[in-house]
Parts: sequence; C-alpha cells; structure tokens
Amino acid sequence: MSNPVRQLPSLTLALVGACVLIALGSGFGSNIDALRPLLISNYRGAGLPEIAAGEVWRLLTPIFLHFGVLHITFNMIWLWQLGGALEQRQGWAVLLVLVVTIGVISNLAQYYYGGPAFGGMSGVVYGLLGYFWIQGRFNPRFGMALHKPVVIMMLIWFVVCWLGLVGPIANMAHTAGLALGIVVGLLFAMAGRP
Repeated sequence: MSNPVRQLPSLTLALVGACVLIALGSGFGSNIDALRPLLISNYRGAGLPEIAAGEVWRLLTPIFLHFGVLHITFNMIWLWQLGGALEQRQGWAVLLVLVVTIGVISNLAQYYYGGPAFGGMSGVVYGLLGYFWIQGRFNPRFGMALHKPVVIMMLIWFVVCWLGLVGPIANMAHTAGLALGIVVGLLFAMAGRP
C-alpha cells in the first residue's frame, strides 16, 4: 500500500501569498498610502481610534506588511516550514487560531512598546517556533520536534535583534509571540494533545 499524497498546506500557502501580494503592492512599504489601512493605527499613543471606530482588522493586518526582500524572505521561509508542518499535522483550524491569536497579541505588544510603524510575520513565526519547541520537547504525541541547532539559531537571532545590530526590528512582537507560543505549547503538552 502506498503512502497517501500529502496535500499542500492551503492556509499556509494563502498566508504566504497574501504577504507577497501586499509587499509587492506596497513597494515593500515605500507606498505609505497602500499601508495606511493595514497599520494597527495611523496614530501613536492615541488609544487605537481606528479600531475603536470598527476597523478591527487592523489588530491583525500588520502581520502581512513587509519592508524589504530579506524581511519577507526570512519570514516566509519560516512560515512555510513551521506553519506548513503544523497545518499538515494539526489542521488548518489550529494554525488559523494560532496565527490570529499570536498575531493580534504580538501586534498589540509592539504598538504599545514602539508605536504604529511596524509590520511583519515574525511575531507569528516566533510564536510558532515557541509552540513547536515546547510541544516537541514535552509532548511525545505531538510527533514533531525542532532540531536543537534551529532553536539555538533562532534564539541567537532574537538576541541580535534586541541588541539593535540589524536596524529597526519589531522586537516586542518577537518577544510577545515567542512567549505566547511557549505558553500555548506548554498548555497543549500538559494536556497531551497531539
């Protein structure tokens, strides 16, 4: 009997496609008019007036904004690897809940820490990293684990970003995403959820 053909991870593919289209459509962030409706807010420290007025999509849409070829390449490779594997293992609904939850919380953390001028999928990527790392270490039913050098490399990159060695980075989004991914991974691992 042959192995069943694995389906493409459709949600992961859609997320990658949306990021690429938005990056190209905004000239990698150079077209501010294209970015305005997708930023968490157009105002700093004003209490998120657009969201209060009903534009709730702004809580999530900064994850789709990327400001350079390296920025989107790095994030899409990791989204494809982590998101695709998770979607194939646990289904698109679990991935969707994780992306939305991690995205919103990491976006809010970054906004309150550094203002509205940020974007990128890296808060979600670090959240998925934390989830995979903890599930793989503490839940044998999860069935997947990250190699130790991958975790070490991503944590070194995390520190390099916080040290300011690579320019402006949404470090609080990374931090909130990683912390939330670890907590959710731990909760799932303690529940023994596959």
